[in-house]
Amino acid sequence: MSEAAKGSAQEISQDNLEQSTTDGQREGIEYTSDAIQVLKGLEGVRRRPAMYIGDTAPTGLHELVKEIVNNSVDEAMAGRCSRIDVTLQSNGSVLIVDDGHGIPVGIHPGEGKSGVEVVMTMLHAGGKFDKKAYQVSGGLHGVGASVVNALSEWLVVEVRQAGKVHHQRYNRGQPVADLEVVGEADSTGTSIEFKPDAEIFETVEFSFEMVAHRLRELAFLNRGLEINIAEEATGESETYLFEGGLVEFVSFLNEGRKALHPEPIYLEGSRDDVSVEVAMQYNDGYQESVFTYANNIKTVDGGTHQVGFRAALTATINAYAVRNELLKSVKFAISGEDTREGLTAVVSVKVPEPQFEGQTKSKLGNSNVRGLTQSLTGEALGMYLEENPDVAKRIVGKIVEAGRAREAARKARELTRRKGILDGGSLPGKLADCATRDPEESEIFLVEGDSAGGSAAQARDQQFQAVLPMFGKPLNVEKTRIDRVLGNDKLIPLITALGIGIGEEYDFERLRYGKVIIMADADVDGSHIRILLLTFFFRYMRDLIANGKLYLAQPPLFLVRRGKTEMYAFDEAERDRNVAEIRGDGDGRGIMVQRYKGLGEMNPEQLWETTMDPARRTLLLVAMEDVVEAEHMFTLLMGEQVEPRRQFIEQHALEVKNLDI
Repeated sequence: MSEAAKGSAQEISQDNLEQSTTDGQREGIEYTSDAIQVLKGLEGVRRRPAMYIGDTAPTGLHELVKEIVNNSVDEAMAGRCSRIDVTLQSNGSVLIVDDGHGIPVGIHPGEGKSGVEVVMTMLHAGGKFDKKAYQVSGGLHGVGASVVNALSEWLVVEVRQAGKVHHQRYNRGQPVADLEVVGEADSTGTSIEFKPDAEIFETVEFSFEMVAHRLRELAFLNRGLEINIAEEATGESETYLFEGGLVEFVSFLNEGRKALHPEPIYLEGSRDDVSVEVAMQYNDGYQESVFTYANNIKTVDGGTHQVGFRAALTATINAYAVRNELLKSVKFAISGEDTREGLTAVVSVKVPEPQFEGQTKSKLGNSNVRGLTQSLTGEALGMYLEENPDVAKRIVGKIVEAGRAREAARKARELTRRKGILDGGSLPGKLADCATRDPEESEIFLVEGDSAGGSAAQARDQQFQAVLPMFGKPLNVEKTRIDRVLGNDKLIPLITALGIGIGEEYDFERLRYGKVIIMADADVDGSHIRILLLTFFFRYMRDLIANGKLYLAQPPLFLVRRGKTEMYAFDEAERDRNVAEIRGDGDGRGIMVQRYKGLGEMNPEQLWETTMDPARRTLLLVAMEDVVEAEHMFTLLMGEQVEPRRQFIEQHALEVKNLDI
């Protein structure tokens, strides 16, 4: 989760934009050829960085590390690299070292510059456009290294090749001098150190966790590749080396779940220069957790490899079950949804010419990959099931149970549909709705308890703020199926109020509010309610998180008062600062510190002033920076298995803040 700025202070109004346009027209500005700018070299990258790295927020900042590391991983996929070291330096730079072949140092015949300078300063320059140097790679567009260079205050590259160390420095993408030999080398590889440009990025502070999670993912995807990360300032370090590759990846994802069979199923095959790897394991849970990759790039929107895998899974298991007469008592058709309930899987394909959608590479589009993935997965899975009949019967039994639950959910859905619940036909009685019907202008507070809900309803701005009181603790959806969700009296009012439905009725476009804000007490019960609601949204309405619609309200923990002077504090440190400020040079007599245990202790005026007023409140945006880590943590913290959760609590107990005992 990352802090969201106070939105209203940072927005540019449409009126201002329209006024600027009108003023320009009045001044007689003409659009002629003289107005066309040609940005040379890396100027365009610095002018429009979001086109290349997504944004200039923390996500874009960390994309710089990923771009350089991906080049080293491409060396590993080519069989030329076995180790990558990443160091977050105390001076704010990042050092990435590999033991690969090294960027070519010779003079490029067409450009008259060293290969290093061509790669570091020219867009769409690299060794991955033909298949001579790299059969498969993740960085196909040839922009990664040059974009990082352009967006760095400075960058230093050293190449160890042919017994020499070659060195070159750049300032904001421009070479300071030519590539030069600075020493002897008894190994090969590339070292790149860069410091992000504070003129470009909102923050230039790297998160050890964000970098480490991506590196761990790459190590899982490339078995036998050692990746190390260290942070100089804290001394924290991690080493990732997984000889089991995807099998260990699935075991990691399933931590906190009870596996249906002890070892993940591993499938692999290759045809027409396309290789497919799959690791999969069923558990006794109800969620589908399938992650897909193409050339080590996470395809968050799936693509043809995902379609091929799903088709193979459904067809192969159905065929096996029919052939072995395991469906004789089943009165309904097994669906693809049934075969994926409780499934954790990782699908990784290596494709010589992948067709991604855009530079973000979120979806694979190669039509031939669908058929290849389906046939290779189907053949290998069919053979596994025949050779492991006990595991096969457990899997089929799980799928049949899922089908029966799906039928129960269908009946529950029909009942709620007749009552007009899921389609927003009738809003919940306790909802204090807002006047506006424009989702972009409205927001809804999900408030713990009737008492706090009443205060919030009085405090709100009725024009654009809605309030839904929630009584009791919501259902832990990590431990149950959708049919129970559809019958839960705590969650149905929420589903109805938001208007987007769940399951087959889900349609994110029908969302009735632009912001969904969880407002719970600052105590243990409030924290529990927050995590239960977050689990529900992650499992059934993930688009709220992906599209930046979900927030956590931040009510104050303390009120510091002396006489008519009142100051609110959101943690102990701010409380102490407030006490010191009120005390001034005098003594502490007459200073009262009140700890708020619940929202109900605040009157409507206080609740508005501290927590609901857009001009003064602080909201935390619920963001999903790493879906793999989010999947792992929700399973670990909210799943059935107690022991992994206990170990996590013991490991992180000393990091807790604002402990309520």
